[in-house]
Amino acid sequence: MSASTRRGATARRSTRTRHRSRGTIWRRRAVVAAILGAGIAFALSQIDVEKAIKEITLPLQHEDIIRQQAADKDVPADLIAAVIYNESRFRDQTSHAGARGLMQITPSTAQVIERLSGGQTFKFDDLSNPDINIRYGTFYLRYLIQKFGDNEIAALAAYNAGETNVAAWGGSSLSLDDIPFPETRNYVENVLDKRDEYARHYRHELGLD
Repeated sequence: MSASTRRGATARRSTRTRHRSRGTIWRRRAVVAAILGAGIAFALSQIDVEKAIKEITLPLQHEDIIRQQAADKDVPADLIAAVIYNESRFRDQTSHAGARGLMQITPSTAQVIERLSGGQTFKFDDLSNPDINIRYGTFYLRYLIQKFGDNEIAALAAYNAGETNVAAWGGSSLSLDDIPFPETRNYVENVLDKRDEYARHYRHELGLD
């Protein structure tokens, strides 16, 4: 066999070897991809998609505090949850007006609550504590509901726009149509809508069963 023939044969064997090596690599990659794909598919199958969506679109946190305050202050738990959703989406934050925490309580309102409840230890930073914030907010809701003759529409309007405005709009006889501020009317409507959703989707968590 000539030298050129041997070189040609060697080159062909080298080419076949490279092709086999590449084929082996691709097969291995395909196997790994299949395994990973199966693993991801299995993991996704274990996720309750509906629950995940609900936790994003209708979050609920601190339900133990909400239940406790609802029972203690005789305010419906689904109403408390709906107010928190509309005020903060269950996130601790401070508004431009200085309202703080889950139920967006201003320092002046917190001091009114302290006075009405007989407390004397209020500090602004306390409002970042979910327990204290929900306690204060629920107390204030109870106060407004009682002040306006168990009219929850009036109480919610006062929570958003203040007691003085609600008293001028009709007080305990206030209806949605009586609210002249579009922002406040939308606020009350949104709270009532979310209340229905919380009652429907979180009955057990909120102790409504």
